[in-house]
Amino acid sequence: MTTYKNIQPLSAEALFDLLKKEFTNEINTKLDSSVNVEYAHVYDVINVSFPEIIEGTVFTILVNDNEIELTNNSNSLEYNTELLEEQLAAFLNDKCS
Repeated sequence: MTTYKNIQPLSAEALFDLLKKEFTNEINTKLDSSVNVEYAHVYDVINVSFPEIIEGTVFTILVNDNEIELTNNSNSLEYNTELLEEQLAAFLNDKCS
């Protein structure tokens, strides 16, 4: 789990909208790829998945007034999610700090 200070501050709804509008394009540009990213949002929790790569929810983002927590839920040894996590972490750091 990685924690970021929510300095802006962003609500879960605002972050969800940012992820949908900007993160997919950003990660595809940086990785020169066409990764499909799916998001689900309920209250202060945002789930992020990459259905073409890994089955199930890969990351969970928990948002509150003071901080944003990023958790890697992948328990698959078959896929290395570090690169995806680095890109998501950089995006969160840029938008929230």
